[in-house]
Amino acid sequence: MAPKQRTPKVSRNPDLVRGIGKYSRSKMYHKRGLWAIKAKNGGAFPKHDPKPKAAAPAEKPPKFYPADDVKKPLVNKRKPKTAKLRASITPGTVLIILAGRFKGKRVVFLKQLPSGLLLVTGPFKINGVPLRRVNQSYVIATSTKVDVAGVNVEKFDDKYFAKTVEKKKKKGENEFFEAEKEEKTALPQERKDDQKSVDAALLKTIEGVPELKAYLGARFSLQAGMKPHELVF
Repeated sequence: MAPKQRTPKVSRNPDLVRGIGKYSRSKMYHKRGLWAIKAKNGGAFPKHDPKPKAAAPAEKPPKFYPADDVKKPLVNKRKPKTAKLRASITPGTVLIILAGRFKGKRVVFLKQLPSGLLLVTGPFKINGVPLRRVNQSYVIATSTKVDVAGVNVEKFDDKYFAKTVEKKKKKGENEFFEAEKEEKTALPQERKDDQKSVDAALLKTIEGVPELKAYLGARFSLQAGMKPHELVF
């Protein structure tokens, strides 16, 4: 079959010279029948609703793409679980702290917090160790136990020990040299009262056991000739 021949389009207003039509604007107005369309729609041309614009992308694509060797952090989908408490650690067990500010101090274990950390106390009046959290990896459980049935530790959780973050202001030249003179933030009175109430209940039990107060007040340390793997705590 022979291909269909397309008829060339013929303009209604042919050009006499390039850019100048044969008929005027008013003549084309009548020739195209625009007057009839206008009369049909009440003397005005019909208006059509504009087409909805395509939704703009939520994020602008980056101008430059990272190189292949740029490492991206992996998303951690693992849900944290509370660490399993060692069988040798029970409420009232005397523990020896192995690291940190109170290294070598003996403390009384009160309970395990939701984060897995251990809530311990000295008591503070005996060896200066306040209510604090300790990781069970850094303690040695001893065979000595203290009765903690009368100690109320329900209010203590991880939020209780959370520190308030304060915005640091930029220091000037004079303030920089006077930074050492600034006083440390005072401990809230509520924390002091909680420490006294816990210690008061523990001291009654500790004082009833001979030499237990001196045992908690003594610091543990290894001496020459001592073999750690042969010690019985």
